[in-house]
Amino acid sequence: MASTVNRDGRPSREDLAAAVDKVLPDVIAPGLDVLLCGINPGLWSAATGHHFARPGNRFWPALHRGGFTPRQLRPDEQELLIGYGLGITNLAARATARADELTRDELTAGGAVLREKVARFAPAWLAVLGVTAFRTAFGAQRVTVGPQDGEFSGARLWILPNPSGLNAHFTLDALAAEFAALRRAVAYGADPSSPGPSNLAARSRSS
Repeated sequence: MASTVNRDGRPSREDLAAAVDKVLPDVIAPGLDVLLCGINPGLWSAATGHHFARPGNRFWPALHRGGFTPRQLRPDEQELLIGYGLGITNLAARATARADELTRDELTAGGAVLREKVARFAPAWLAVLGVTAFRTAFGAQRVTVGPQDGEFSGARLWILPNPSGLNAHFTLDALAAEFAALRRAVAYGADPSSPGPSNLAARSRSS
């Protein structure tokens, strides 16, 4: 079926309807500084082929304001993330209009796939964007936003808020502050006063 994306780049109703249950490829490479894990692709993202593409999603501005990118990237520039040591994946692969359309079994199965993926690609950090989805996928009811004890398939684990515009608990400023806390931990280790910045900090300064 031919695409009917509007002239302004917005997917048409037909595109969005056709995007249901589509799978959006990861942006991923071995040895990343941070693998960012969303819940699942929305229909807008599946229709355009770009993660966090729906207007109103705060992922890209929060990523920039948090210090991970030197400017705010557009969703269609997602492949540039690899150069900043970043990648994107999802807990569940199939696209839905809302994350709450996913079943508990889907999230649990997606969690098992995520463990294998992290073991295979070996990022230094895994950042899951959505505390409720993480609790469901892994049965970790006491998990809260922020750094987590222990490792996740060899990676350090951090939980970030869901950047969806539907998440009224966090403003953009609050989201950016959470992203910035993660970036400090990634760049300087568990102690932000540590003197030796990682490759991520060096890449951000030179970009």
